[in-house]
Amino acid sequence: MAQRSTKLPPDINRILFVKNLPFSITGDDLYDLFGKYGAIRQVRLGNEQKTRGTAFVVYEDVMDAKNALDALNGFHLGERYIVILYHQPTKQAQIALKQQELAKREEELARLKSQHGIS
Repeated sequence: MAQRSTKLPPDINRILFVKNLPFSITGDDLYDLFGKYGAIRQVRLGNEQKTRGTAFVVYEDVMDAKNALDALNGFHLGERYIVILYHQPTKQAQIALKQQELAKREEELARLKSQHGIS
């Protein structure tokens, strides 16, 4: 019997970004929930004001991450429906760069308005 090769899209990777988590969730809770789908290398839980309710779950194998995303995206957990996405660092870097460029342009605009007495 021939083995079917499954070509995964390029945006699929072993790192999952999980959001809309209950603030009371712990790393152990996430290990228990996501560990059902494969070996987990790391769980990073957001602990600052901007990152509360989010986490990164890093699997050893990309197929385990895919299976977890397929099974748990939209899962009801602690009065919330969790949202799971693949981590995409290049997109996040592009967004951060655009935000920096926008901030520079706004600063330049404010400086020009001040220079020319426009409010």
